[in-house]
Amino acid sequence: MLLIKAVDYRILELCKAYNLSINGLANKAGMPPSTVASLLSEKSRNPTEDTIFKICIGFGMRMDKFYASNLFDLKNISLENTSQKIYKV
Repeated sequence: MLLIKAVDYRILELCKAYNLSINGLANKAGMPPSTVASLLSEKSRNPTEDTIFKICIGFGMRMDKFYASNLFDLKNISLENTSQKIYKV
């Protein structure tokens, strides 16, 4: 799955777990609902860490907890057809 889909699924998973609507999440995160909606509709293909950080604020969690999901296991993520690249160090 593409990384952006993993982010989408994680947001929806957490909204369900925290019993939050997209608008409720946006309000708690201090961002316009259209920003969250555009992320989930894939209009935003590459959310910034600032956006993810604000979403984490909306859930009242740290970023490491947001990413602590099997959705983000390397075996589950494909970077094909994205602008993201993996660089060898």
